[in-house]
Amino acid sequence: MKRLYAAVAACAAVVYLGALANHWAWDDVPIIYFNPLLHAPGAVWRAFISPYWPRQMGGAMYRPLPIASYAIDWHFQSVAWFHAVNLFWHAGVSVAVAVLARRWSGARAAWVAGLLFAVHPVHVEAVANIAGRSELMAALFALLAVYAALVADAPWWSLAALGCGLLSKENAAVVPALIVWGWIVGLPRPSWRRAALYAASWVMLAFAYGAARWAVLHQFARIKNVAAVFVGASPLDIRLTAIAELADFARLLVFPLTLRVDYSPAERTLVTSLLDVRFLVGLGCLALWALLIVLAWRRGRQVEAFGLGWVGIALTPVANLLFPAGVLMAERTLYLPSAGLALAVGAWLPSVAPRRWPVVVGLIVVVAGVRTALRVPVWRDDHAVIQSELEDSPRSFDGPARMVTVYLNAHQAAKALEAYRLAARIYDRLPWLHMWGADAALVAGRTDVADAALARLEELCNRCEYYYAFEANAARTRGDTAIADAILARLPRTPPQP
Repeated sequence: MKRLYAAVAACAAVVYLGALANHWAWDDVPIIYFNPLLHAPGAVWRAFISPYWPRQMGGAMYRPLPIASYAIDWHFQSVAWFHAVNLFWHAGVSVAVAVLARRWSGARAAWVAGLLFAVHPVHVEAVANIAGRSELMAALFALLAVYAALVADAPWWSLAALGCGLLSKENAAVVPALIVWGWIVGLPRPSWRRAALYAASWVMLAFAYGAARWAVLHQFARIKNVAAVFVGASPLDIRLTAIAELADFARLLVFPLTLRVDYSPAERTLVTSLLDVRFLVGLGCLALWALLIVLAWRRGRQVEAFGLGWVGIALTPVANLLFPAGVLMAERTLYLPSAGLALAVGAWLPSVAPRRWPVVVGLIVVVAGVRTALRVPVWRDDHAVIQSELEDSPRSFDGPARMVTVYLNAHQAAKALEAYRLAARIYDRLPWLHMWGADAALVAGRTDVADAALARLEELCNRCEYYYAFEANAARTRGDTAIADAILARLPRTPPQP
């Protein structure tokens, strides 16, 4: 078995070796590179009393374990080291998938599940972008929690892993549902008294985690974190759009040939009718998924049913069905759900192709591995990401919007202002876009345009001071101190209390 796990880990690392040449990109920049918390003494411990997003950006989310790991990595003064650590985490998750598959379905299933997970192209965003580490950490701890409960029947070890998962990313909260689902489909289940112990431990952890999260985040502004396409949408339209997006989830999990950095308006638009073809296709994907679970269950294929159910359960926090999430679609959010698919395929493929499965898996690994390796350079730096976004999602407002900051950093004010105008013509419902536009307009000497942009910002997000503070800091970073002062001078003042 050591050879199996070593092969899975090696495969997971080899396809991502190109990431070692990557630099800082996207969320890496504010969360790590420009985050003063990580550069100060005691950062590892202060991570547990600090928000995930820097204070100057409004202080949102509570993910102390990734922040603590970044603080440790910072001492090595090497961006390649940050990426190498991500590769180790991904290799660990891939091996954990193989371990679960072996315990439930045998060695052949472990080869299939571990290798497929290791090279799946939808994982590139989570692995090749440093800030994706929260996905990797949460997934590994989730898998360990499931193993401890469904294989070892060790409730306290499972609870410890779940706690670490929650401290890595919020989507680890699906672990109790995964465990209960395993009991339902017939995987080893404990006695009622033992199950009650699991339930009580989950309630205890929920209170402890909720208290810690509140203690850290309550002092910060409540940033409205909702996908761009959902701004101003009705609850019904949000659900219709979410169901339509299930087609993207299914395509990316099963046939991830086309990958995108961005799924924003107008690349993806709101669905408002039950007769919309996109809604019907998404509904069809949902029905097919449910049918496959029923068929697997009726035929006694417990692991296949569990794996397929895992996909749906793990998607729940990001599918926008129960509540609107911060994004309509992000490929990194499929990292944990894809583990369920790997488990299901690992159990199914060797049984339907007992002689040919090595050939089939070999072909898939080669093709998927090449696709993954070729995708890794997209996350080389901000310029590479934005270029990919402009090419892959030409209808989206986000590409031109991101170019505003690129042009500002290059001191090309006229181009920055034009990029803002282009993005706003496509979609103008996000406050941060108008903050960037005001910055560009001030640099270009167009105070009238800056004031109009800030007026639109205030319409969308009244009293959102953190946008002004963050953009002023960005202006100072690029050397525009006068622009920073001009931005702060336009911050609406709170009227005196009577």
